[in-house]
Amino acid sequence: MKKIFQVGAGLVGKTMALDLSKYYELHLGDINVDLLNEIKKEDQSIQIQKIDVQDKDNFCSWIADADIVLLAVPGFLGFEALRLIIEAKKNVVDISFSPENVLSLNDLAIKNNVCAVVDAGLAPGIPNFLLGYWNKKIKVNSFDYMVGGLPKNPSPPYNYKAPFSPIDVIEEYIRPARMMINSKVEIKPALSEIEELNIDNVGKLEAFNTDGLRSLLITMSHIPNMKEKTLRYPGHASLMQSMIDKHLFDKNNFDHTVEKLFTEWKLKDDEPEFTVLDINIYGDEQHIHYHLYDEMDMFSKSSSMARTTGYTATATVNMLLNDVWNKKGVSPPEIVGGNDDCINFILRYLALRNIKISRE
Repeated sequence: MKKIFQVGAGLVGKTMALDLSKYYELHLGDINVDLLNEIKKEDQSIQIQKIDVQDKDNFCSWIADADIVLLAVPGFLGFEALRLIIEAKKNVVDISFSPENVLSLNDLAIKNNVCAVVDAGLAPGIPNFLLGYWNKKIKVNSFDYMVGGLPKNPSPPYNYKAPFSPIDVIEEYIRPARMMINSKVEIKPALSEIEELNIDNVGKLEAFNTDGLRSLLITMSHIPNMKEKTLRYPGHASLMQSMIDKHLFDKNNFDHTVEKLFTEWKLKDDEPEFTVLDINIYGDEQHIHYHLYDEMDMFSKSSSMARTTGYTATATVNMLLNDVWNKKGVSPPEIVGGNDDCINFILRYLALRNIKISRE
């Protein structure tokens, strides 16, 4: 039986672990022992280990027996952990979304004969896979997507709960947003250019600039116009901007602010929430629109964000283990999506888990 070593047992990590442990020998590591024990209770076959990815020797020793590693740590830990995995000559799927340019590790991955697929989650992830597919079929002139994970019953003042690490949410709000406009990379403040929209299945939301294009600015630089926005309930962006203006996310206040928001943004186990994703791909003669709407699975208590992000990642793990994708180097999802077998594998895997992506 293949051995998967998964690093990260958070909200998304739990969903991934319980999906993979049905078919593989799963080793799960995290620095939080309580999280590990909670998941172990649901599946005794999962082998758990307290792991600190910043403890290089211990971490590398732990993954030594892995057939593949699934990396799901907060972004600020992701790049260095990914480098260690590649140096250990282990194939890897990464959903840490680290702020560094992970493509810079491509030569190292080739040198170590490693197949690494990065950003293989909801978004970045699904929009990239689909853009990669259509980029092989048509001349794409413009691409954009909007995404958000939100509580069904919002409560003020934030009207928001974090379905993944609050640190990474805050990073979205403070990191400048890069986009492609008329074939040039432009940088605008996060939370800027707020627009109100009526979104299918949801109603009125606001969209604002965030830095979600990442590798697309390099791999798809031939597409003249590309942008990404985050969706929230109206008023959220201005509230977060006011916190930035008050310096609550500055270095001296950051830890205190994160601790406060971690409590106030925490989803309850039975709190209903949803994830929505709208993707637009414009060609000379075609406008391809994809819409994803998913709600919490109330039976398993798995959030929609954990489902849509986690199952995309576990689909990618299965794709590598089944040799559907085996290119050496660091591959972002838009490169993988250019392979018809890969995109079909992922969409089929998601559909079997009741994640529906409609196309117009």
